[in-house]
Amino acid sequence: MLKKNLLLIVVFALSGYVFGQKPVITLSKDQLLGQRNVITSAVPFLTITPDSRSAGMGDAGVARDPDANSIHWNIASMAFIPKKAGISLNAAPWLRQLVPDVWFYHMSGYTKVGRRNQSAVTSSIRYFSLGEIQFTDEFGNTNGNATPYEIAIDLGYATQLSDHFSLGGNMRFINSCLTCGSTGTIGSNSGQAAAGDIGVYYKKPIKINKKDVRWAMGATITNIGNKLSYSSTADRDFIPANLRFGTSFGFKLDDHNEVNFNFDINKLLVPTFPVYFTNAKGGDSIFDGKRVIQYGKDHKDVPVINGIFQSFSDAPGGFREELKEYNISTGLEYWYDKQFAVRLGYFNEADTKGGRKYATFGIGLRYEVFGIDAAYLQPFTQRHPLQNTIRFSLLFDIDAFKKQQEKK
Repeated sequence: MLKKNLLLIVVFALSGYVFGQKPVITLSKDQLLGQRNVITSAVPFLTITPDSRSAGMGDAGVARDPDANSIHWNIASMAFIPKKAGISLNAAPWLRQLVPDVWFYHMSGYTKVGRRNQSAVTSSIRYFSLGEIQFTDEFGNTNGNATPYEIAIDLGYATQLSDHFSLGGNMRFINSCLTCGSTGTIGSNSGQAAAGDIGVYYKKPIKINKKDVRWAMGATITNIGNKLSYSSTADRDFIPANLRFGTSFGFKLDDHNEVNFNFDINKLLVPTFPVYFTNAKGGDSIFDGKRVIQYGKDHKDVPVINGIFQSFSDAPGGFREELKEYNISTGLEYWYDKQFAVRLGYFNEADTKGGRKYATFGIGLRYEVFGIDAAYLQPFTQRHPLQNTIRFSLLFDIDAFKKQQEKK
């Protein structure tokens, strides 16, 4: 008994030394699972769905049959695109429930290369305009207005390694100018980063119940790049490295009717914020100038690659919380005569990781040269920032245009 009491005294004494000689409040992992712990990163505009086709299918697209917008979803799939060249233009008013002048724009293009057109060279640019913002100092005095923006420029290449398998990669330059034009933000600079994507794509015709089915699967890791900061003195933040994998099935019902099903699983490869010990007054417990972690892992000084691997096992709530960091996207697409499409989709994110849950709807039209798509997003909660989000897309088939001109 004397040894047991002595051990308790020693533990209590050490706890008082480590945590500033104040009682420590702790949480159980079961309690943690009910708390919000949203993963955050710099330049989140890189994760916005750019095109209306995937937007109408619940933001699923890593294994879909490729078009010009597949540069965003899976660069590797571009090696199997049947057309020789094409361009896409996309636009969407963003967070319209909160602000009236924020817009997201995306433009992409590709051309097939190689003796058998087995490869593709791609490029894209996305531009996020945050509208006009009024800056003030700490006393509320106006420092003028500014028009912040963020931009990313991509250059990519994809090639077939076999009749069924392809590999591709993107290089990306990112510039985030959140204080551009403001006269009162001394020491604040544009945040810049370089990043890359890598993707794989596999497709093969199969039979289900004696019916021909187009089956494909794909996986990508995107936005692998350096951390970003807006000041020489501020901490550098992770950009949204992301893992996405999924599958798709295409069924031809008859000569005029066709159905496609897409399913994606998505995870941010960004470290999760840990949970710190707190003292009796609700403040952080400090030891040697640092907050003491109760659950999870340190994320501030972690290198990028280490942070990517760490993101699979650093959730404070353990494995059950890790599972909540995977989002699900699923979508259904119906085509009539390859000219008119109707789409339906669903996106789900855990409540403690952001709580985005919404249904999506879309339509599409295809002509000989042009294609038009539109999508609508309806959240399952009222007064949601993404409520009534509408996207528009325009595709231009350069190959079909050239053939049309040759006939004249």
